[in-house]
Amino acid sequence: MTEKMLKGMIYDANNDPRLIAERAECKELCHDYNHLRPKDVEGRRKIIMELLGSVKGNFLIEQPFLCDYGYNIHIGDNFYANHNLVILDGATVKFGDNVFVAPNCGFYTAGHPIDAAERNKGLEYARPITVGNDVWIGGNVCVLPGVTIGDDCVIGAGSVVVKDIPPHSVAVGNPCKVIKKIK
Repeated sequence: MTEKMLKGMIYDANNDPRLIAERAECKELCHDYNHLRPKDVEGRRKIIMELLGSVKGNFLIEQPFLCDYGYNIHIGDNFYANHNLVILDGATVKFGDNVFVAPNCGFYTAGHPIDAAERNKGLEYARPITVGNDVWIGGNVCVLPGVTIGDDCVIGAGSVVVKDIPPHSVAVGNPCKVIKKIK
């Protein structure tokens, strides 16, 4: 099933023993991370380095932080995420350098079939999310499967990003739309 998940195909996330075990292991690491003392910088760094697929340079992810698998998440240098970051990483979630994520944000690669019979079987799909360099994501933003946010973007608080946002843009709303170009 992992191969289907990573290829963007429909897969059974609820009944595949390997995926269930991978999520359980990830949840254990998230639990450990979220229960460390905030001053335990080295302990927090060690768990994130073990949990994520790749880390480039400096980062800080405030507690609590939750994700599904961890190994599909890649962060660039100078990455900061405030409290309550949730990443459902059935597919790759890649953040560039100098990305700042405000509190209560979610990056969701998982989607479900529109057909209720298929959905009720526990089937889902996953599409990658990419966030470029020099991006600021406002509070309570939700980024949905398959979205790319270009370099040098600002996504306004409360936005629901359902489509790609071109580089050098300020975008806001539900659905999130470009309201201004950054020069």
